[in-house]
Amino acid sequence: MAYVQRKIPFVGTPETNPETKPFFDGCAAGKLVLPRCKDTGKFIWYPRAISPFTFGPVEWVEVSGKGTIYTFSVMQRADPPYAIAYVELAEGPRMMTNIVDCDFTALKIGQEVKLKFIQTEGGGPPLPFFAPV
Repeated sequence: MAYVQRKIPFVGTPETNPETKPFFDGCAAGKLVLPRCKDTGKFIWYPRAISPFTFGPVEWVEVSGKGTIYTFSVMQRADPPYAIAYVELAEGPRMMTNIVDCDFTALKIGQEVKLKFIQTEGGGPPLPFFAPV
């Protein structure tokens, strides 16, 4: 199945929630920036200002953008079709995302992927997606 880039809508603005602003600022700069618990050193997905592990402070750190497909599903009836997935980042957390720039029939669980930012519609920020290595 040949890949066709679909339109990515963005609702709201990155300024709507100050907790996630560092994440969206990183996306705008082409960097995947995630919070890391200052007490445990664990990275956190989804972006937030307080650690879910200790309810303590977090620091925002750029991550590698490397990961593996934990699980995925291809939405073949959509127009155009797309693949939604959980990607386990090299730093530990799993994030829900889309797999892009590939033949969906060739996707495999455990397959290595790399970060790719795709611009959203309507002046929204670019968002992180992943493509096979």
